[in-house]
Amino acid sequence: MIAALLISLLLSVAPAGAETSSIDVPEIIFGHIGDDYEWHITEWKGHPVAIPLPVIVRSSSGWHIFSSEHLQHGGSYEGLRIVDGKIIDEATGKRPLDISITKNVLSLMFSSLLLLVIILLTARWYRRHDALEEAPTGLAALMEPLVMMVHDMARENIGERDYRRYSPFLCMAFLWILFNNFLGILPFFPGGANLTGNIAITLVLALCTFFTVNLTGTKHYYKEIFAPDVPGFLKPIMPVIEVFSAMMKPVSLTIRLFANMLAGHIMILSMVCIIFIMAKYGPLLSGGMTIVSVLFGVFLDALECLVAFIQAYVFTMLSSIYIGLARVHEE
Repeated sequence: MIAALLISLLLSVAPAGAETSSIDVPEIIFGHIGDDYEWHITEWKGHPVAIPLPVIVRSSSGWHIFSSEHLQHGGSYEGLRIVDGKIIDEATGKRPLDISITKNVLSLMFSSLLLLVIILLTARWYRRHDALEEAPTGLAALMEPLVMMVHDMARENIGERDYRRYSPFLCMAFLWILFNNFLGILPFFPGGANLTGNIAITLVLALCTFFTVNLTGTKHYYKEIFAPDVPGFLKPIMPVIEVFSAMMKPVSLTIRLFANMLAGHIMILSMVCIIFIMAKYGPLLSGGMTIVSVLFGVFLDALECLVAFIQAYVFTMLSSIYIGLARVHEE
């Protein structure tokens, strides 16, 4: 299966009929991991196969809604142009208000809808069966160990008193990150979008944890931040340290998930590009490096599957720990 995915990735990365000596590796890599106004699928007989997406912007001349195919290949349409991957208003030279359905936005909608369907189908099985009398089957059998893992994690880190209140949030965060991590590894539509490797996405996830922690914290939690029981000479210093620590928690969550998923995608794409870079050095060297690149690519793909699960687990575990620290009580 991994080999088949790698072959699909090769076909999508390699421009059909392009000269291997002129292959632009940075453009290929950052083109795949970046956002775009169309969803590029592959090349066919020298022509790109892509899904144009709706552009919705408000420029100096008003609202504009049209297909992104009007702006491809450096074209200008209704006074708008794509420069460095972003739409620019030609009249002002600045970026307009942009709420377009980009590749990442479409992937976000698709993955969230698909995850919702999976959860509802799992819940449907439990409504129709007695889980105490029979073991789950099908989709429910796949989802139950994941849900119970997060449930037990919340109980251990938050405590018996409060864990049920936060388990739904932690479970949804884990499943959403895990689901999008695996979709990002798939090199063909509807996968391939670098959603969890986008720092804006991981920042929003981290802020969800941040607000959950600080808006539901106990009085004792805030007492430990602003009026800790420490020697007098430390009282002016400790609140500054504690507030800085609280602010750094979402930053660490953001960067950890973003950096690990982005690095994994870059490594896999780099190994694939080696095949086309070495093609100009003759069949012997090219064939040898192709074998090495494919083997390392398969290994990195398998490693990325492991990292996809680990990063979802780590994000959820740290979130549960932060929530548990905010739910401490006086007793």
